[in-house]
Amino acid sequence: MKRCMFVDDSSVIRKVAKRILGGSEMIVIEAASGLDALEMCAADMPDIIVVDGALPDVPAVDLIRRVRAMESPIRPQILISLVELDIASIMRAKRAGAQGYLLKPFNRPQLLERFRTLKSAPDSASLSNSRKSA
Repeated sequence: MKRCMFVDDSSVIRKVAKRILGGSEMIVIEAASGLDALEMCAADMPDIIVVDGALPDVPAVDLIRRVRAMESPIRPQILISLVELDIASIMRAKRAGAQGYLLKPFNRPQLLERFRTLKSAPDSASLSNSRKSA
């Protein structure tokens, strides 16, 4: 089962992501700060990490670099989450080791499509069936 970490100081963003992605095929874990995320990654590296581009405690690029520097058998796919399309921020994140970006606020189709492009999304039919009430 894949594990995805959403690192965002907004509890709303984390809860929406968890409702959309969480289920029988993916575990979604939450970190409210960059420091929490680093501790959690050191203890148990997730398969996917979505990092808020505007964390108050640790710059997103530093967080990405620090995760990439950790010794782990898992090399997570990392996305930076932005409120607007900012090519310079995306390029800095990619140079630090991110695979791409996610724009927020996101909805179910946008988030599922982004995860499909990572080849890490749970099957959309099973998500649709199990998450219709979300």
